[in-house]
Amino acid sequence: MTLTIYHNPRCSKSRATLQLLEARGLKPKIVDYLKTPPSAAELKAILKKLGLKSQDILRKSEPRYAELGLQQRVLDDDVLIALMAENPILIERPIVVVGGKAAIGRPPEKILAIL
Repeated sequence: MTLTIYHNPRCSKSRATLQLLEARGLKPKIVDYLKTPPSAAELKAILKKLGLKSQDILRKSEPRYAELGLQQRVLDDDVLIALMAENPILIERPIVVVGGKAAIGRPPEKILAIL
Protein backbone atom coordinates (compact mmCIF):
# COMPACT_ATOMS: atom_id res chain seq x y z
CA MET A 1 0.00 0.00 0.00
CA THR A 2 1.35 3.41 -0.97
CA LEU A 3 2.06 5.96 1.72
CA THR A 4 2.16 9.54 0.44
CA ILE A 5 2.95 12.79 2.19
CA TYR A 6 1.99 16.11 0.62
CA HIS A 7 4.95 17.99 1.98
CA ASN A 8 6.35 21.50 2.19
CA PRO A 9 10.02 21.25 3.24
CA ARG A 10 9.90 24.82 4.59
CA CYS A 11 7.13 23.94 7.07
CA SER A 12 8.20 22.73 10.52
CA LYS A 13 5.04 20.60 10.99
CA SER A 14 5.58 19.02 7.60
CA ARG A 15 9.23 18.23 8.39
CA ALA A 16 8.26 16.82 11.81
CA THR A 17 5.57 14.61 10.24
CA LEU A 18 8.04 13.27 7.68
CA GLN A 19 10.54 12.55 10.47
CA LEU A 20 7.84 10.74 12.43
CA LEU A 21 7.12 8.49 9.45
CA GLU A 22 10.79 7.82 8.77
CA ALA A 23 11.46 7.08 12.46
CA ARG A 24 8.93 4.27 12.15
CA GLY A 25 10.87 2.82 9.23
CA LEU A 26 8.32 4.05 6.67
CA LYS A 27 9.40 5.42 3.32
CA PRO A 28 6.60 7.60 2.04
CA LYS A 29 6.28 8.94 -1.46
CA ILE A 30 7.08 12.62 -0.92
CA VAL A 31 5.11 15.11 -2.99
CA ASP A 32 6.38 18.67 -2.74
CA TYR A 33 2.91 19.98 -3.40
CA LEU A 34 4.09 23.53 -4.09
CA LYS A 35 6.17 22.26 -7.02
CA THR A 36 3.76 19.48 -8.04
CA PRO A 37 0.31 20.57 -6.91
CA PRO A 38 -2.49 18.03 -6.77
CA SER A 39 -5.16 18.45 -9.43
CA ALA A 40 -8.72 19.36 -8.52
CA ALA A 41 -9.68 15.69 -8.92
CA GLU A 42 -6.83 14.60 -6.63
CA LEU A 43 -7.86 17.21 -4.05
CA LYS A 44 -11.44 15.94 -4.13
CA ALA A 45 -10.19 12.39 -3.53
CA ILE A 46 -7.96 13.56 -0.66
CA LEU A 47 -10.84 15.50 0.91
CA LYS A 48 -13.05 12.42 0.73
CA LYS A 49 -10.35 10.37 2.51
CA LEU A 50 -9.98 13.12 5.11
CA GLY A 51 -13.74 13.34 5.56
CA LEU A 52 -13.47 17.13 5.25
CA LYS A 53 -14.72 19.95 3.06
CA SER A 54 -12.48 22.30 1.11
CA GLN A 55 -12.93 25.06 3.73
CA ASP A 56 -11.42 22.73 6.34
CA ILE A 57 -8.02 22.52 4.58
CA LEU A 58 -7.84 26.12 3.44
CA ARG A 59 -4.94 28.07 5.00
CA LYS A 60 -6.61 31.35 5.91
CA SER A 61 -3.39 32.82 7.32
CA GLU A 62 -1.59 32.74 3.97
CA PRO A 63 -1.14 36.14 2.28
CA ARG A 64 -2.52 34.60 -0.93
CA TYR A 65 -5.85 34.01 0.85
CA ALA A 66 -6.19 37.77 1.44
CA GLU A 67 -4.86 38.62 -2.03
CA LEU A 68 -7.67 36.58 -3.57
CA GLY A 69 -10.22 38.27 -1.29
CA LEU A 70 -11.38 34.89 -0.01
CA GLN A 71 -12.33 36.23 3.42
CA GLN A 72 -15.04 38.31 1.73
CA ARG A 73 -16.39 35.64 -0.60
CA VAL A 74 -18.60 32.61 -0.10
CA LEU A 75 -17.53 29.96 -2.61
CA ASP A 76 -18.72 26.42 -3.11
CA ASP A 77 -16.43 23.39 -2.74
CA ASP A 78 -15.70 23.02 -6.45
CA VAL A 79 -14.58 26.66 -6.80
CA LEU A 80 -12.40 26.47 -3.66
CA ILE A 81 -10.86 23.19 -4.81
CA ALA A 82 -10.02 24.74 -8.18
CA LEU A 83 -8.46 27.74 -6.41
CA MET A 84 -6.36 25.45 -4.21
CA ALA A 85 -5.20 23.47 -7.25
CA GLU A 86 -4.12 26.75 -8.86
CA ASN A 87 -2.69 28.18 -5.61
CA PRO A 88 -1.34 25.19 -3.66
CA ILE A 89 0.06 27.45 -0.92
CA LEU A 90 -3.56 27.63 0.27
CA ILE A 91 -3.63 23.89 1.09
CA GLU A 92 -3.10 22.89 4.72
CA ARG A 93 -0.02 20.78 5.25
CA PRO A 94 1.19 18.19 5.64
CA ILE A 95 -1.37 15.69 4.42
CA VAL A 96 -0.56 11.99 4.70
CA VAL A 97 -2.51 9.49 2.61
CA VAL A 98 -2.41 5.72 2.97
CA GLY A 99 -4.95 3.52 1.22
CA GLY A 100 -8.43 4.92 1.74
CA LYS A 101 -7.40 7.07 4.70
CA ALA A 102 -5.79 10.46 5.11
CA ALA A 103 -4.83 12.80 7.95
CA ILE A 104 -3.44 16.28 8.36
CA GLY A 105 -0.24 16.27 10.42
CA ARG A 106 -1.23 19.07 12.79
CA PRO A 107 0.05 18.00 15.21
CA PRO A 108 2.32 15.46 13.50
CA GLU A 109 1.17 12.63 15.81
CA LYS A 110 -2.34 12.93 14.33
CA ILE A 111 -1.21 10.83 11.36
CA LEU A 112 -0.54 7.83 13.58
CA ALA A 113 -4.27 7.06 13.62
CA ILE A 114 -4.22 6.11 9.92
CA LEU A 115 -1.07 4.00 9.93
